Amino acid sequence: MIDVKVTGGELSSSEMDAYVRRACEIHPDKIISGIDIALDGDFADLTYHWKTVPFERIRRITGYLVGTLDRFNDGKRAEEADRVKHSLKN
Repeated sequence: MIDVKVTGGELSSSEMDAYVRRACEIHPDKIISGIDIALDGDFADLTYHWKTVPFERIRRITGYLVGTLDRFNDGKRAEEADRVKHSLKN
């Protein structure tokens, strides 16, 4: 369910649905959770609210792209433990 808040006037449900559809068309890579619509005469100011998308951190370790080390065998774990780790100094 997408939360649509309208201020400064009234919109029909079909108009609100059209704003939601348009937001989904413009931003197909995002998931919308709500829209704030501020009406001012013939103008509408839109503020979109997006759902956060969880992600998994991917690192390059010993030539492999991995998220975690849990699938590494003992040899790869030892190789990772022996590598030189660099850090930034403040």
